[in-house]
Amino acid sequence: MPISFPKKSRRNIVRQASGDGAVTKRSTRVRLRPSPDWHKRNFLTSVLIPSLFTKRSGDYAPPQFPKIREGQVCITWIGHASFLIQTHEVNVLIDPIWSKWLKVIKRLKQPGFEIHHLPSIDFVLVTHAHFDHLDRRTLRRVAADQPIAVPIGVGNLVHDLGFHIVHELDYWQTVQLGPLKISLTPCHHWGARFLADLHRDFGGFVIAMDGRTIFHCGDSAYFPGFKEIGERYKVDIALLPIGAYEAPTGREVHMNPEEAVKAFLELRAKTLVPMHYGTFRLSFEPMHEPPERLLASARAHGIEEKILIMTEGKPVVL
Repeated sequence: MPISFPKKSRRNIVRQASGDGAVTKRSTRVRLRPSPDWHKRNFLTSVLIPSLFTKRSGDYAPPQFPKIREGQVCITWIGHASFLIQTHEVNVLIDPIWSKWLKVIKRLKQPGFEIHHLPSIDFVLVTHAHFDHLDRRTLRRVAADQPIAVPIGVGNLVHDLGFHIVHELDYWQTVQLGPLKISLTPCHHWGARFLADLHRDFGGFVIAMDGRTIFHCGDSAYFPGFKEIGERYKVDIALLPIGAYEAPTGREVHMNPEEAVKAFLELRAKTLVPMHYGTFRLSFEPMHEPPERLLASARAHGIEEKILIMTEGKPVVL
């Protein structure tokens, strides 16, 4: 049985138990040691400082959210790894971030619409504690006494923001949020927000609703676990990261576009929606490169028609 805490408790957290009482753990953390030649390129002078003088692109416009019928799902990309998922019953936000700065890293693409244009949000999901995914400023504005789901060890970062209850999930565990079944899946990344909090977990989410299934990968380098996720769940729509693969440290912490195509094929999903590119300059590759490489790889594998390149703030019904 999960343990719940009173709404006004400082730890209003539920740690979800798996159906059979067992907890399935698997280490999927990337190595934190930089590559031997990481110092050969200077991220500060070649990327970070120039981006400070780059004008933000994109425009704000009130979104035109369509009427959604039963069995349909509407997806709106906010930018980076942030999405609004809508069904005919509920609205869900994943990794929402409207902030224009990640400390000293400038947002280079607008979200598409202002945060006050959001519909009423029923549930919030956060994949891990990194600042570009768990943005406390945005979460505080979104919080309206609704539930939020996070990986184990992340709950104390959100419990004081105004959510009704915090569900902390372990890998493969599921929580029922209204008509949705939310499951946490493994990924190949790391979850520390600072240097000394390596206890925080990280992962992706499978969202099952109305006979449809969406998989939000979170942040991940490529790993063999995508095949198992595809075997456990019938994924319709896969939201997969394709950027930030030339990390300043030289570590392999994010998939490149070709690896995203490989993961998509192993997931056996129907539609690939790329994310985690074009918003913040987090690595050395040019901002325009990830989608170009993705489409080239998709053509090479004969799946170009399964790629859905989204525009920030523009809803798409699937």
